[in-house]
Amino acid sequence: MLTASEHLKFSSHSESETITIARKLANSLKPGDVIALYGELGAGKSVFCRAILRALGVTDQALPSPSFAIIQEYQGEHCPVAHMDWYRLNDADEIEMLGVRDFFQPPWIALIEWPERAAHMLQHHVIRVRISPDAKDPDLRSIEIERD
Repeated sequence: MLTASEHLKFSSHSESETITIARKLANSLKPGDVIALYGELGAGKSVFCRAILRALGVTDQALPSPSFAIIQEYQGEHCPVAHMDWYRLNDADEIEMLGVRDFFQPPWIALIEWPERAAHMLQHHVIRVRISPDAKDPDLRSIEIERD
């Protein structure tokens, strides 16, 4: 789905379409990939992440948002996956102290919600997903996927 330095744009009219887009992205992921998800509260970042986790073979019954745990670790079919939510963290140093850089290399795939909290940590080889709800249609989302 996504090769080096590519930029894709999608329109999603439903949660199921968003899930389909996330699954397609998941099929192109490999260990060491870092996916940074941008979007306002309620944009659909967690839905997108859960769809990627399922597509990667994570079979855990529940896939809660890591808002309070900050990092959730899962075993996918072929590699471990870390789902992070940096929303509650105010300081980039706080994020650094969590040791998150360990998740930015094989064998891990890392999914990060609210990456802008420590943007300097995500300089190279990041897949950026921007999810933007439409102001007039609450079901419509613009989804942009870009690989550095």
